[in-house]
Amino acid sequence: MARPSKVPKSLQPMLATLIDAPFDSKDWVFENKWDGFRLVAKIENRSVTLYSRSGLIVSDNYKPIAKALERVKRDVVIDGELVAVDNRGVSRFQLLQNAQNTAASLQYCVFDIMFLDGQDLRALPLVERKARLKMVLPKDPLLHYSAHRPEHGKRLFQDAEKLGLEGIMAKRAESRYISGARSKDWLKIKTAKRQEAVIVGFTAPRRTRPRFGALVLAVRAGKAWRYVGHVGTGFSHAMLEELYAKMVSLRTIKSPFRQRVKDEALTTWVKPKLVAEVKFTEWTSGGEMRHPAFLGLREDKRPLNVVLEKEKHAPI
Repeated sequence: MARPSKVPKSLQPMLATLIDAPFDSKDWVFENKWDGFRLVAKIENRSVTLYSRSGLIVSDNYKPIAKALERVKRDVVIDGELVAVDNRGVSRFQLLQNAQNTAASLQYCVFDIMFLDGQDLRALPLVERKARLKMVLPKDPLLHYSAHRPEHGKRLFQDAEKLGLEGIMAKRAESRYISGARSKDWLKIKTAKRQEAVIVGFTAPRRTRPRFGALVLAVRAGKAWRYVGHVGTGFSHAMLEELYAKMVSLRTIKSPFRQRVKDEALTTWVKPKLVAEVKFTEWTSGGEMRHPAFLGLREDKRPLNVVLEKEKHAPI
């Protein structure tokens, strides 16, 4: 079980801003966007502590990764993404749902270093930090250094589309590491639309499907919940059972919305505790996700932090 932690701000990850298109620039470097959970690792005297983005200690959840990181010979704090890869070596968010303690498919894709032997490296340029990271990361099948490409973001994005990756990251080459902040010096460009959403209800099952028909989804808008649609596809049989078991214990009689939404007569409301990752084709004029498909649960995100993610224009 993950343990709550009052993680200091210095160990909180730097966050990226979503933009609408790839670009080329000599002032930026570009990396693949890894499709998993953000993970900050603190290694001190070969003792490893893994933190989720929300500050939970998850070392016991991912023991193979913690064991691999024990090979790091220096005291460091590093930043990366925990992923599960398919047989082509491509990270898939869905695979993470059942990958805990499965060494064969787990990898820790490491892309930054924050501290080294007690020295704060966050004010150094990104490319210098990455050079130091590469020197301290041991060779291990579970540890992957996230290489970058200078200047040519459009070409890397095309490659990502062909491979079916989630997208790419653009990072200003001279950027500092700003813990716990969302920065325009780090940008993410996705190959398909995706949104985190909080599960606030489920509808009755239809036809031959057991347990439930669709999930009712919301995001936070100020101090209220905003309805963003129902998702009724993308569930394996195991996920149907797991989700239903989690939701039954969260049942409540009150809708979280100020306005009525569709299928309320068939809906069982649940407390807003579970965060889902959903892919979709576009937003409708009414603010709902069109053709949504469920990808999995996000245990690294707090429901009150789940807001509508709007694309900004590329800087070039």
